[in-house]
Amino acid sequence: MYYEEHLVALLQPLGVYDLRKGTLNRGELAAYGMELDKAKAELDKTAQEMNLTTAREFGLELIEELLPYRPVCQTVQQRREALAALLRINGDSFTLKGINGTLSGCGLNTVAVETGRPNYVEVRFPDVMGIPDGFERMKVIIEEVLPSHLGITYVFWYNSWAELRQRHHTWGGAAATGLSWYGLATQRG
Repeated sequence: MYYEEHLVALLQPLGVYDLRKGTLNRGELAAYGMELDKAKAELDKTAQEMNLTTAREFGLELIEELLPYRPVCQTVQQRREALAALLRINGDSFTLKGINGTLSGCGLNTVAVETGRPNYVEVRFPDVMGIPDGFERMKVIIEEVLPSHLGITYVFWYNSWAELRQRHHTWGGAAATGLSWYGLATQRG
């Protein structure tokens, strides 16, 4: 409807067209306007998908096709951030700060920590208890991104006995949740 009104506003000053609703001229402008509205919608969608910060569908898929692997992500925003991190990889990505910036290309908050032992790092997932979903795919990305001379130890975290005791005062209470040992160990407060 936008372009129909725009075309009418453009032609009105000429005074040679009958531009009232229901007239032949107005019908023709309505048809042109409808097609221009469709073209605008398509161009708007394409513009959105061409920008990594606003892409939601095929724009992200096209970027992923350029890369050897897809990040493991739960949300569109995580996917955008992961792809941006993977696209930032360059010759300066081999400092600890650069490596940690690049590791977000896995799709999760992933942190490399120096161990004090030369050429070894620990990789942690601070936002995820236990082994993250899609870890095998993330591991491929991590090992591709980290310098090849580094030894990698993956560190996962779980509930401590004290946290379990605080949440479940008896074994019966823990069993009543229906969770496995792994489920209890990764249960959030």
